[in-house]
Amino acid sequence: MKFLFLGDIVGNSGCFAVKKFLPDIVKSKKINFVVANGENAAKNGLGITENIVNELLSCGVDVITTGNHVWDQKETFEFINTQKKLLRPLNLSGVVPGQGFGIYNIVGGYKIGVLNLMGNVFMKKCDDVFIKSKKFIEENKLKEEYDFLIVDFHGEITSEKMAIGHVFDGNATFVVGTHTHVPTNDGRILNKGTAYLTDAGMCGDYNSVIGMNTENSINRFFKRDSFKHFPSEGEASLCGAIIEANPKNGLALNITQFIFGGQLQKDN
Repeated sequence: MKFLFLGDIVGNSGCFAVKKFLPDIVKSKKINFVVANGENAAKNGLGITENIVNELLSCGVDVITTGNHVWDQKETFEFINTQKKLLRPLNLSGVVPGQGFGIYNIVGGYKIGVLNLMGNVFMKKCDDVFIKSKKFIEENKLKEEYDFLIVDFHGEITSEKMAIGHVFDGNATFVVGTHTHVPTNDGRILNKGTAYLTDAGMCGDYNSVIGMNTENSINRFFKRDSFKHFPSEGEASLCGAIIEANPKNGLALNITQFIFGGQLQKDN
């Protein structure tokens, strides 16, 4: 079984590249299932709209995860209840619409579990992610409720991400971090068989400041007059990981960093 995980899709540039290139990537790489984080996919780089969700699903994304910007487009609060392929972090505080975990059936009879979590450090307030994760693992078992489990951990700091990776080791197919928009080169198989990558990076224009317009971002750091953040719209790089997994136990066989196009073009 072969999975493609794509990091945060940022603005028009990221959406355009995913829609243009993903169908051919899925075919050439023989991908069985695609998960992408879409919390920055809206035109202004904040949140996601129903139209964008539908466009991403129609071009080959199977499930869309999110993070701290999930509600930045107000319409998402309304349509997320009816769109089961769009997830929000499971550990959001309070009573909120949508779901943070879903099970999806694919060709071959396999069941794919997708879990969306958000970190606690330097992020919007949410329930303790470690307590929530422990409870989830106690209540949901790999190869019982689902054949494979994908975890998107949307967090700011590397230590928190690594710790969650070890918490899920042996209980998930792979754990990939999102949110920082910078791809890390530490993809590996943990001791008990779970693939791990600290951050997938983003699907966006890297001639920027984490996907946002460079000049405007610098002006904000200098406390000069500036506009609200808005995405850079040059050629995007698609960043993430390809994970191969064993259908017999649901654990990972291999993880490879995936970077395609734009300034970060690599041979894949």
